[in-house]
Amino acid sequence: MTTSGRPGQLGFGMAVALVMGNMIGSGVFLLPASLAAFGGLSIAGWLASAAGATCLALVFARLARLSPAAGGPYAYTRQAFGDVPAFMVAWGYWISVCGTLAALAVAGVGYLDPFIPGIVRAPALAALLAIAIVWLLIGINISSVRRAGYVQVVTTVLKIMPLALVGIGGMFFFSPEAFTVRASGPREVVGGITAAATLTLWAFLGLECATIPAGNIANAERTIPRATVVGTVLTGLVYLISTIGIMSLVPADVLSTSTAPFADGARALIGNTAAQLVALGAAVSCFGALNGWTLVVGQLPLAVARDGLFPTVFSKVSASGTPVSGMVIAGLLSTLLVAANFTRDLVELFTFIILISTLATLVPYTFCSLAAFRLGRESLTTSMRVVAGLAFTYSLWAIAGAGQETVYWGYLLLMAGLPVFVFVRRRAHD
Repeated sequence: MTTSGRPGQLGFGMAVALVMGNMIGSGVFLLPASLAAFGGLSIAGWLASAAGATCLALVFARLARLSPAAGGPYAYTRQAFGDVPAFMVAWGYWISVCGTLAALAVAGVGYLDPFIPGIVRAPALAALLAIAIVWLLIGINISSVRRAGYVQVVTTVLKIMPLALVGIGGMFFFSPEAFTVRASGPREVVGGITAAATLTLWAFLGLECATIPAGNIANAERTIPRATVVGTVLTGLVYLISTIGIMSLVPADVLSTSTAPFADGARALIGNTAAQLVALGAAVSCFGALNGWTLVVGQLPLAVARDGLFPTVFSKVSASGTPVSGMVIAGLLSTLLVAANFTRDLVELFTFIILISTLATLVPYTFCSLAAFRLGRESLTTSMRVVAGLAFTYSLWAIAGAGQETVYWGYLLLMAGLPVFVFVRRRAHD
């Protein structure tokens, strides 16, 4: 994949890597264990999620062609519905990404256990290592958007390797018995597909990431739509192939109780050294996703602040054009969350933040699906109306799948941002 572009900007390859790298995090390495009980219905679940994600990717591709504005989902929501909905989307999304940084850093350190158990199993040292990784990647992103793009390309390739190894290798051991559907009757089949799709839809969060740093992407009108769709489709193929491969290699009863499914699958292919290889791949996966989300966490509030909806401190950039203040603030919040995770009394707080962060990434999908009907209406084709309608339905389904408690706390999170909006707007008019 090419990474060509003007100096200091992200080319097509880097934009694809941003999309794929932010979607493929730590969760996919554990998903096969959750899906094992569904047998062949898990494949149907992946296909349903991939179809929904592709509809969303097509929506974002159209919006990016119409207006490749920095801020992505926030910018499209503002153009279609005004300042208040746009602020709520930006606020929730920004809090979500800050939580994501902390979660990925903690997960990445955990996967290093086979190599440095003395550090990983000591809470204080593990916390310090996770915090150091957060600030290392903030430093890389501050130095240059292009340099962060190179890191994203390399880590995306490396993280795909263990998934492809197990997936492609497992194809040679394909057995129809591994995909037996145990459900009896149409109702159980539909229920199984829905449950499997609910589990897998989280693996596609982040498909919109190429739209956010639009000002730093070469030929944005052409690059962002292509990168969004290509990145989403390729990620879906990686997920599908790796799931088929691992279900072919590991018996369902073993897979359903596995704490390291891909390690078990790789062990069946190449022996006991596989566990370390997969653990390293998972750690690299977290590192790469953390790098991509670090880029996003600076670019989003930069766009919002320039529109006068976030505090002006987020609009400050370095000589190289990177949003230093935004990334430093996000780094400080992430550091607090990592510290909270390794303080026993605050573990529930950390879990709470991650829970509502997940919902906050789904709200922009709903707004943007509807924005597709409002922006560029004169060129909206019937097929695009159908795609946008399916994307909206999928987004609502995903929010419902998050559960009542998550939706409740997520709503409170969005409402908690309104005083910030009032404060910023009042200062702007003083």
